[in-house]
Amino acid sequence: MIKACLDSNIFISALLFDGKPEEILFAASKKNIKVIISPEIVEEVRRNLTKKFDLQESEVKKLIKNITSISQLVIPKIKIKEIDYLPDNRILEAAIEGSADYIITGDRKHLLHLKEFNGIPIVTPARFMEIMVR
Repeated sequence: MIKACLDSNIFISALLFDGKPEEILFAASKKNIKVIISPEIVEEVRRNLTKKFDLQESEVKKLIKNITSISQLVIPKIKIKEIDYLPDNRILEAAIEGSADYIITGDRKHLLHLKEFNGIPIVTPARFMEIMVR
Protein backbone atom coordinates (compact mmCIF):
# COMPACT_ATOMS: atom_id res chain seq x y z
CA MET A 1 0.00 0.00 0.00
CA ILE A 2 1.26 3.48 -0.88
CA LYS A 3 2.05 5.67 2.13
CA ALA A 4 1.77 9.42 1.74
CA CYS A 5 2.61 12.23 4.14
CA LEU A 6 0.27 15.15 3.55
CA ASP A 7 1.21 18.75 4.19
CA SER A 8 -1.25 20.61 6.41
CA ASN A 9 -2.40 22.65 3.39
CA ILE A 10 -3.59 19.43 1.75
CA PHE A 11 -5.62 18.43 4.80
CA ILE A 12 -7.20 21.89 4.97
CA SER A 13 -8.02 21.92 1.25
CA ALA A 14 -9.49 18.42 1.52
CA LEU A 15 -11.65 19.36 4.48
CA LEU A 16 -12.95 22.68 3.16
CA PHE A 17 -12.92 22.45 -0.65
CA ASP A 18 -13.50 20.03 -3.52
CA GLY A 19 -10.68 18.75 -5.69
CA LYS A 20 -7.67 16.46 -5.65
CA PRO A 21 -6.89 16.84 -1.92
CA GLU A 22 -10.43 15.71 -1.13
CA GLU A 23 -9.96 12.73 -3.49
CA ILE A 24 -6.77 11.80 -1.63
CA LEU A 25 -8.54 11.76 1.75
CA PHE A 26 -11.39 9.78 0.21
CA ALA A 27 -8.85 7.21 -1.04
CA ALA A 28 -7.42 7.05 2.48
CA SER A 29 -10.89 6.53 3.95
CA LYS A 30 -11.35 3.59 1.56
CA LYS A 31 -7.93 2.25 2.66
CA ASN A 32 -6.48 2.60 -0.85
CA ILE A 33 -3.58 4.63 0.55
CA LYS A 34 -2.12 5.12 4.01
CA VAL A 35 -1.83 8.72 5.18
CA ILE A 36 0.97 9.64 7.59
CA ILE A 37 0.32 12.37 10.16
CA SER A 38 2.14 13.67 13.24
CA PRO A 39 0.99 15.67 16.25
CA GLU A 40 2.74 18.74 14.80
CA ILE A 41 0.80 18.44 11.53
CA VAL A 42 -2.46 17.99 13.46
CA GLU A 43 -1.70 21.11 15.48
CA GLU A 44 -0.92 23.16 12.38
CA VAL A 45 -4.19 22.04 10.76
CA ARG A 46 -6.08 22.90 13.97
CA ARG A 47 -4.43 26.32 14.24
CA ASN A 48 -5.12 27.23 10.59
CA LEU A 49 -8.75 26.05 10.67
CA THR A 50 -9.32 28.18 13.76
CA LYS A 51 -7.34 31.31 12.88
CA LYS A 52 -7.40 31.55 9.08
CA PHE A 53 -10.85 30.08 8.48
CA ASP A 54 -12.49 31.19 11.75
CA LEU A 55 -14.16 27.83 12.40
CA GLN A 56 -15.75 27.10 15.75
CA GLU A 57 -13.81 24.81 18.11
CA SER A 58 -16.50 22.11 17.94
CA GLU A 59 -16.27 22.01 14.13
CA VAL A 60 -12.48 21.94 14.23
CA LYS A 61 -12.54 19.01 16.69
CA LYS A 62 -14.87 17.10 14.37
CA LEU A 63 -12.66 17.74 11.32
CA ILE A 64 -9.48 16.78 13.21
CA LYS A 65 -11.15 13.57 14.39
CA ASN A 66 -12.08 12.77 10.78
CA ILE A 67 -8.51 13.10 9.50
CA THR A 68 -6.83 11.36 12.42
CA SER A 69 -9.23 8.42 12.19
CA ILE A 70 -8.01 7.61 8.67
CA SER A 71 -4.33 8.40 9.26
CA GLN A 72 -1.36 6.65 10.81
CA LEU A 73 -0.01 8.81 13.63
CA VAL A 74 3.79 8.90 13.88
CA ILE A 75 5.98 10.58 16.46
CA PRO A 76 9.14 11.77 14.68
CA LYS A 77 12.33 10.94 16.54
CA ILE A 78 14.56 13.22 14.49
CA LYS A 79 14.50 16.98 13.98
CA ILE A 80 15.15 18.31 10.49
CA LYS A 81 16.29 21.84 9.65
CA GLU A 82 16.24 21.62 5.85
CA ILE A 83 13.83 24.52 5.25
CA ASP A 84 13.78 28.03 6.71
CA TYR A 85 10.02 27.80 7.29
CA LEU A 86 9.99 25.50 10.34
CA PRO A 87 6.49 23.96 9.96
CA ASP A 88 7.55 22.43 6.64
CA ASN A 89 10.40 20.63 8.38
CA ARG A 90 7.74 18.88 10.48
CA ILE A 91 6.29 17.43 7.24
CA LEU A 92 9.69 16.05 6.29
CA GLU A 93 10.16 14.57 9.77
CA ALA A 94 6.79 12.80 9.65
CA ALA A 95 7.48 11.49 6.15
CA ILE A 96 10.80 9.98 7.27
CA GLU A 97 9.36 8.53 10.49
CA GLY A 98 6.40 7.00 8.65
CA SER A 99 8.52 5.68 5.77
CA ALA A 100 6.33 7.59 3.32
CA ASP A 101 6.45 6.80 -0.38
CA TYR A 102 5.36 10.36 -1.23
CA ILE A 103 5.09 13.80 0.33
CA ILE A 104 2.03 15.63 -1.01
CA THR A 105 1.92 19.42 -0.84
CA GLY A 106 0.72 22.53 -2.59
CA ASP A 107 3.61 24.55 -1.14
CA ARG A 108 5.55 25.81 -4.16
CA LYS A 109 7.68 28.18 -2.07
CA HIS A 110 9.26 25.73 0.38
CA LEU A 111 8.63 22.09 -0.50
CA LEU A 112 7.80 21.42 -4.15
CA HIS A 113 11.02 22.97 -5.44
CA LEU A 114 12.97 20.30 -3.51
CA LYS A 115 11.38 17.64 -5.79
CA GLU A 116 12.38 14.97 -3.24
CA PHE A 117 13.74 14.58 0.25
CA ASN A 118 15.78 11.55 1.36
CA GLY A 119 14.53 9.70 -1.71
CA ILE A 120 10.85 10.55 -1.06
CA PRO A 121 9.28 12.32 -4.06
CA ILE A 122 7.50 15.59 -3.24
CA VAL A 123 4.47 16.02 -5.50
CA THR A 124 1.29 18.04 -5.94
CA PRO A 125 -2.09 16.43 -5.26
CA ALA A 126 -2.79 16.33 -9.02
CA ARG A 127 0.50 14.54 -9.73
CA PHE A 128 -0.12 12.07 -6.92
CA MET A 129 -3.54 11.19 -8.32
CA GLU A 130 -1.98 10.66 -11.77
CA ILE A 131 0.48 8.24 -10.16
CA MET A 132 -2.35 6.44 -8.33
CA VAL A 133 -4.26 5.85 -11.57
CA ARG A 134 -1.30 4.04 -13.17
